[in-house]
Amino acid sequence: MVADYVAATPRKVPGFADLHRMAMLLLAEGAPAAADILVVGAGGGLELRAFAEARPGWHFVGVDPSAEMIDLARRVLGPLGTRVDLRQGYIESVPPGPSDGATCLLTLHFLQREERLHTLREIRRRLKPGAPLVVAHHSCPSGDEPTAWLARSAAFADGPGADVARARLSAAKMAEHLPLLSADQDVAVQREAGFSDVALFYAGFSFRGWVSRA
Repeated sequence: MVADYVAATPRKVPGFADLHRMAMLLLAEGAPAAADILVVGAGGGLELRAFAEARPGWHFVGVDPSAEMIDLARRVLGPLGTRVDLRQGYIESVPPGPSDGATCLLTLHFLQREERLHTLREIRRRLKPGAPLVVAHHSCPSGDEPTAWLARSAAFADGPGADVARARLSAAKMAEHLPLLSADQDVAVQREAGFSDVALFYAGFSFRGWVSRA
């Protein structure tokens, strides 16, 4: 999975590069030119590279529990890594900051609701008042069957010649292992963690993204 991450992930997430660009622009609305940005779930380094290339004055703390993914992030970042403090671990491994903004992309769908709430609260504790948080992950429209939306994402990942039946099987396995929340539940968790002005900015099949304020 680690070896294939850089090539495979952009194929799996609709508008992957644009998601990074939108996240960067949303952060830039509330962050100074010399901002300190927290990136949770930073393994792989793709969003860090996109942010660092676009904003040469920003510095970053990136945290991820996987040592292999942190190593991959270092390779992906190359010389840009001089502006990134990469840490293996969870949110508790991150210094108190406070940071000017934060992202948590393609990560929260791995966490049960209470773990998400804890992670979001800890992110908020490390942000300046009013600082933006950008999140994006699997989250299905409220009231809809999640497996159907996951199947569409799986078919998208397989490309133009996708096998629909195989995509449905893949979606069923994903639904068994991912503690998905509905869009309404996702918004509720962010608000419970203390974030305000939670607004949807991105949607692509089973993926949703929100921006909010600490």
